[in-house]
Parts: sequence; C-alpha cells; structure tokens
Amino acid sequence: MVIVADNRQVKRTARTSDVTIRRDDPGAPDVQRLLAAHLEFAHEHSPPEDVYALGWASLHASDITFLSARADGVLLGVGALRQLDATHAELKSMHTMSAARGSGVGRAMLTHLLELARSRGCTRVSLETGTMDAFAPARALYTSVGFVTCPPFGDYRPSPNSVCMTLEL
Repeated sequence: MVIVADNRQVKRTARTSDVTIRRDDPGAPDVQRLLAAHLEFAHEHSPPEDVYALGWASLHASDITFLSARADGVLLGVGALRQLDATHAELKSMHTMSAARGSGVGRAMLTHLLELARSRGCTRVSLETGTMDAFAPARALYTSVGFVTCPPFGDYRPSPNSVCMTLEL
C-alpha cells in the first residue's frame, strides 16, 4: 500500500524504523494542513465546548514541544508535549494522517513523547480525548500502554463527551 501526501508517495509499512520523529515547526504549511484536519475532526465529533484541540499558533507556546513524524520527508503525524509542572506533562495534538492510520505512526509518536517526558523527569503524563466512537482507536492506543481514566486535570471539566487519562511513569 502507498500513502500519498502532498503529491508525494511513501510506501506504507508496519515498520516504524522508516519514520523519523523530531521537533518541527507547527507553522510549516504541511503541518498546518494536518492540524486543520485535526481540528476539523475534533469539531465534527465533539460539541464546541468540549473541543480542546490546539491550532498551530497555540503550539508555539514556550511550555509545548511540538513533534512531527515523517517518512522520506512526508508528514504522517504530529504530537506535542505540554509541560504542566516539573513532574507532570500533557499529551496534546496527537494526530495521524488518515492514510497512515494503522501503520504504527501513532504508537511511535506516543512512545517518543513518553520517552521525552521521562527524560525531563516527569513522573506522570495525562491527556484528554473524546468519548465518542470516533475516538475509540485513540483511547485503545492510550490504554494499551497503561493510561487509565482519571478525574479532569488542569482546565478540563467533567463532561460526558470528554475523558481524561493518566499514566504514572
């Protein structure tokens, strides 16, 4: 199978060794397009008051480290780590290009972000995601590495459309 993005082709493979994850500019044109798709997905499946996804401009904040996953230069996914305090970080803006879903890109990004949090001395990483069926694959990914449901943290509030999860590192 071949993934096509921005008129470039990347062979779809279960091997994530071909994927490079590193810091990136959320303002890069291809990143902006993927983040727009991320926001569109969030708004399609959640009421406006329960959309916590960040746009590209917000991802430039000093407490956020923004990463991309690329193969042969083609953007396949994004993710970010927000430092909440010295020992607690939050996953933000995890999104894999639809054509790359199921290829291991999301798991590779998650693993990389958790390693980054550990390297910074974090003992806990948390996240918020939707409760609707469209978010089931994301919840399954997070659960598979040990995330468990937790009460809302930070500025999140209880909602039937939203679930907070946390992982003790």
